[in-house]
Amino acid sequence: MLRWLHSKKGMTFVELVVVMAVMSILASVAMPMLRVSVKRAKEMELKRSLREMRDAVDRYKKLYEENRITREAGGSGYPKTLDVLVEGVEITNTAAAKPGEVQLPTRVRLLRKIPVDPMTGSAEWGLRSNEDDPESRIWGGQDVFDVYSLDDGTALDGTKYSDW
Repeated sequence: MLRWLHSKKGMTFVELVVVMAVMSILASVAMPMLRVSVKRAKEMELKRSLREMRDAVDRYKKLYEENRITREAGGSGYPKTLDVLVEGVEITNTAAAKPGEVQLPTRVRLLRKIPVDPMTGSAEWGLRSNEDDPESRIWGGQDVFDVYSLDDGTALDGTKYSDW
């Protein structure tokens, strides 16, 4: 009996083939799940970037409506470009001003940087103006009312990234 236990060393060829078959089945199941999780992470990053830029545009518009940004004749109240949000805008703090006190303007940056679109890998975004058609993919150039991804890919939920 002891001889039999000591004489069997290692695995047989059949055992090795069975183990390799089981491992390949497990790997073939795991790879699609890995691809989906990577795509889901990119989609979450895209949503976060769009929300961040749209929030900055909305804060700019609010400052404009509160007369804390210098108004331009015929201006819509939206930034001319995304770079304006990064460079910052001069605002006056009218709420803290005391009667007869001169308030110096303060520069406020609404975005640290223009985020990179995780789907295209660049910081180029599709822009819509306040005067553009909502379905148009051509920016009129008047102002930045909305931002969207330039990627024409389809999300996991079946919608186009450019429609987000």
